[in-house]
Amino acid sequence: MAAITPTGGWTHGVALPVHTLTATLADPWEHTATVDDLVRVARRAEATGHHFVGVTDHVAIPDNEYAAHMSTVWYDTVATLAYLAACTETVNLASVVWIAAYRHPLQTAKSFATLDHLSGGRAILGVGAGHVEAEFDALGVDFEVRGRLLDETLEAVRGAFDSRYVSHTGEAFSYHDMGVGPAPVRELPVWVGGSGRAAWRRAGRLGDGYVPMGNPVSQYGEIIDAMNSAAAAAGRDGARFDVGFMPPWCYLLADAAPEGLPPVMACGAEPLAASIRAGREAGANTFHLKFRARTLEEYLEQFDVFAESVVPLVNEP
Repeated sequence: MAAITPTGGWTHGVALPVHTLTATLADPWEHTATVDDLVRVARRAEATGHHFVGVTDHVAIPDNEYAAHMSTVWYDTVATLAYLAACTETVNLASVVWIAAYRHPLQTAKSFATLDHLSGGRAILGVGAGHVEAEFDALGVDFEVRGRLLDETLEAVRGAFDSRYVSHTGEAFSYHDMGVGPAPVRELPVWVGGSGRAAWRRAGRLGDGYVPMGNPVSQYGEIIDAMNSAAAAAGRDGARFDVGFMPPWCYLLADAAPEGLPPVMACGAEPLAASIRAGREAGANTFHLKFRARTLEEYLEQFDVFAESVVPLVNEP
């Protein structure tokens, strides 16, 4: 198995700012941020013990009502993670999430194996089914079969490095005696994102972890049961998973949010620590964090506060 979280432990990381300016995710300071600022964030995350940094995935955003809140700025996932690989040393590099249906599975295998090779074994392939129908249309991919395409892609990627040359015969993709290199340094961890049962079952059947979509802590018994049941049915009984949980978006520099911030649901160290403790008690072990800030410096400072104040509160008996 390729789960990154030690048995009985917990890990944490962040979906990086700056790489997308979509309205529901970006704070105002990000609109003038630079590539150097993005690198500073990744390095501070690494220096303060975060286990992963994440980059999301969209190819092109339509001009329609559904996507009205979405910016057209989404850095290319693999290019961004590869750039950050050269600027960091230990932090894992995750796609949160890669829309696998947009690409042939051999392309996905090649991209993430190369990223893993270049980074010394730090790539995490986080995948999802996708949700912007017009984006699928523009890329010539059938939106209605995206779940089946994702399943088949994961099966093919899992087998892409079983030997020097591999074959695959499926509903959407078929190839024979094809070799993909370089091979990943480690067994590539696969995280599956999505808010419903189809994603939870897919994570259990084909993945090593689950990328959360804001699911409430009360749902985690159902999520973990679905993952374990699917794993057992697929012959993976006893598989170990990175079970993701998303605490509330937080501001750690005061007990109340200052003016000028988008909505913040947790202020100060203890409310965030309490949310993580509740997630751990419910069975989650991998925490996807989001800090709100008015400036880059304020954003970076919260990594230090998290390491110095939140982590001890989570770990206390």
